[in-house]
Amino acid sequence: MLRDELRPVRLQLELLKPELLMNERGIQSTIVMFGGARIPRPEHADSASTKTLSELSRFYDVAREFARLMTLRSVQSYGREDVIVTGGGPGVMEAGNRGAKDGGGVSIGLNIVLPHEQAPNTYVTPDLCFNFHYFAIRKMHFLMRAKAITVFPGGFGTLDELFETLTLIQTERMHRMPFILFGREFWTRIINWDALAEAGTIAREDLELFHFAETAEEAIAIIDDFKA
Repeated sequence: MLRDELRPVRLQLELLKPELLMNERGIQSTIVMFGGARIPRPEHADSASTKTLSELSRFYDVAREFARLMTLRSVQSYGREDVIVTGGGPGVMEAGNRGAKDGGGVSIGLNIVLPHEQAPNTYVTPDLCFNFHYFAIRKMHFLMRAKAITVFPGGFGTLDELFETLTLIQTERMHRMPFILFGREFWTRIINWDALAEAGTIAREDLELFHFAETAEEAIAIIDDFKA
């Protein structure tokens, strides 16, 4: 199975297995939570490697509460709608799966197998925990059932997910949906959105593809008020 000639088979299996299992569960829509693996739990903030990471630890609790509130809705559909999906790892991902468990529902973890081994967190629903070798197939599964996209502070992986998803929406390869960036200060500091529009490399109206939020309640209000 590891031979180069069998790569198409591996790609097909990674696409097919999660799809079959989610279909068996009757999962129709998901709430996507992207975010950094290095965001610590608030109780571990003092041991964070940087002052900024320590400050960003508050988003662990925000992510957990957002997932809990959305899962309270999900259980009303018997876990078919609004199911939380994360990358299955630590940090914000753990917070999302943990919040779903707090809410009494299921959640999905799309874990990526890396050389420095990222183990799935313990809060993912066991039969909805999937390990991927290919980033591309993993991202497909993130978006195939997406009803809303949320992005918390993170690093290269989070930025990759953010910009690929925005590009798919901008180019109309995906339909518009609520797209929420948690933490305006973080996102406007690391990305000069206005400069992109002023340079003409994106259209001014592209800045309307996403919204900022600071709390779980604010994000849910954006989702509820969304009109495509």
